[in-house]
Amino acid sequence: MELLLHYVWKHKIFPLKMLQTTTGEPVEVIDAGLPNTNAGPDFFNAKLKIGGTLWVGNIEVHTLASDWMRHGHDKDAAYDNVILHVAETVDCEVFRANGVPVPQLQLPCPDPVRQRYDELSHAEIYPPCYSILSSLPKLTVHSWLSALQVERFEQKARVIATRLERCNNHWEDVFFITLARNFGFGLNGDAFEAWASRLPFRAIDKHRDDLFQVEAFFFGQAGLLDEELPDADGYYLKLQKEFRYLQHKFELSVPMTATQWRFLRLRPGNFPHVRLAQLANLYYKERSLFSRIMEADTLEAVRKLLTVTTSPYWEEHFNFRKVSSSREKQVGKNAQNLIIINTVIPFLYAYGLHKADELLCERATGFLESLKAEDNHIIRHWSGAGLPVSTAADSQALLQLQKEYCDKKDCLRCRFGFEYLRQK
Repeated sequence: MELLLHYVWKHKIFPLKMLQTTTGEPVEVIDAGLPNTNAGPDFFNAKLKIGGTLWVGNIEVHTLASDWMRHGHDKDAAYDNVILHVAETVDCEVFRANGVPVPQLQLPCPDPVRQRYDELSHAEIYPPCYSILSSLPKLTVHSWLSALQVERFEQKARVIATRLERCNNHWEDVFFITLARNFGFGLNGDAFEAWASRLPFRAIDKHRDDLFQVEAFFFGQAGLLDEELPDADGYYLKLQKEFRYLQHKFELSVPMTATQWRFLRLRPGNFPHVRLAQLANLYYKERSLFSRIMEADTLEAVRKLLTVTTSPYWEEHFNFRKVSSSREKQVGKNAQNLIIINTVIPFLYAYGLHKADELLCERATGFLESLKAEDNHIIRHWSGAGLPVSTAADSQALLQLQKEYCDKKDCLRCRFGFEYLRQK
């Protein structure tokens, strides 16, 4: 497997004997080079001694030497600066585009490494490297989780940047769209993002001092005012009439359909109706929410901004069809934590990068390290395998590890996978 051979070269897992080319020249690997994930040779700027001569250049790795021709490298001038071709099986000579032969090294993958990689690839238990986690040095765990946390920050910052392009660099709009997505709490995340992306923010701003009209915009664009309910109450009928007026006034886009919302196995407090009512109240209450969030320098200040209830109607309803016992439907602390983790903190980091403001980036990290770790089945698996998980910084790093490495069986890029492969 070529990826495994890349790993063997990158980490210099070489046989305990002198390396030599297929023509018998000794090879000393001073620097294996930098892995290249784009087009071109597999490793850049390697430093080798071949036959006593120092070479600096690129390395290409294949399972079979004949893959050099199969991939067209013999006709590609981009491979003329390859100083060594590494193959598990050398079955032919290879040449540069100018006809000059390329030195070759036959490098077998050690059987123990191949066996342990197969164990990781085919393990049915999660995480597959569970057997070594409790014995890893604290520094190894900490450094890898820190790197994963930064990787997750940067990934979320790229998502925000993409939304910014779609919204003409309007940070307030993008913040609300991301906030709305996370008000879906997983199951309805896509639906909430699709809904928020349809909102005519500049039109709503003209009616922002009237909560009822904000609700009309929100429920109408969500497609939840399209039904002709036989037992509809006065509030529903009034909202419906108001939305039709606003829809005509602002020539609004076609609303979503009610079937896009999911209700199966949802607790009533998480029904889209309730979350939309909370978002409407938040949008009505906080006129510059993004700016105020960016200025909030403590978690308590952020929580105060996110502490929101609903209009009185929703204290006795979970949807438009049925009356429920009266109670205040406030965004709870656990929900606030998830919103802070998935919306506020990524925006602090992304906006910090945008403004070149290290304080915002540091605040994002500080908030994450101050919050308790998320509690879900993925985090419980890692914790049960002996990995300490105490803060949201830990849990976010492990979610990144699961999504970008474990799910993709990309153990060769994982530091825990490296520790598993190198065990004796």
